[in-house]
Amino acid sequence: MTIAPYRLSEDPAELDMDRVVQWLSVDSYWAHGRPRDMVERSFAASYPCGVYSEEHGQVAVARLVSDAATFAWYCDVYVDAAHRGRGLGDALTRWAVTWAEQRDVHRLLLGTRDAHEVYRRAGFRPLRHPTVFMEIDRRPQRLGD
Repeated sequence: MTIAPYRLSEDPAELDMDRVVQWLSVDSYWAHGRPRDMVERSFAASYPCGVYSEEHGQVAVARLVSDAATFAWYCDVYVDAAHRGRGLGDALTRWAVTWAEQRDVHRLLLGTRDAHEVYRRAGFRPLRHPTVFMEIDRRPQRLGD
């Protein structure tokens, strides 16, 4: 898939893990402090998508955690600051929705603190039954969590 002058790729071998680790472990609010080995394991056990520029290399990333049959979790969506506002978040989200549709995966979830409109444009809505979901969250608590 291409969004001139960018290119999307599902090939995990193309991921620039140094950049991905920096974006998630240092720059993001949701994965701040996540150790490199955890980032690498999480991407190895999921379906990643990278966005690439011929001039700048990898400029964005996202991944799906899924059984490829009944459920997918869209997560770790990050667009490099220098490339924001160019539709890359929308393109990655369309990729995720299409990926799920192609596999007949009926439930696609995500969590966001600040990009609701990007996901709304792709068809995401608030949980129909939020009281149905529960969690175990062992992440260290941070201010604002």
